Amino acid sequence: MTELTISEARKVLLDLPETLARTPERAVTITRRGRPVLAILPWEFYESIVETLEILGDPDMVAALRASLEDVKRGRVVSNAEAKKRLGV
Repeated sequence: MTELTISEARKVLLDLPETLARTPERAVTITRRGRPVLAILPWEFYESIVETLEILGDPDMVAALRASLEDVKRGRVVSNAEAKKRLGV
C-alpha cells in the first residue's frame, strides 16, 4: 500500500483517483508524524467493504452464507444451465 504524508497527499490529492485506477493497490495510507491517520480508497472499494460488513452483521445472512458454502463443499450444486431449466428461464 502506498504511504503518503499529509503534506504529500495535499499535493497529489486531485490525481489520486486516476493513480488508484491505474494500479492494483486498493488504498493509500496517509500518515502524520509517521503514524497512519487516514486511508483513501476508491468509492467502489469502500462500498464493497460497507456491504460486506452489513452482510456479516446480519446473523440470518451469515447463516445463509455458511449453508451455501457447506452445499458447495459437499457438492450439492447444479450448473447454471440446470438452474435456468429448473426455473423455466
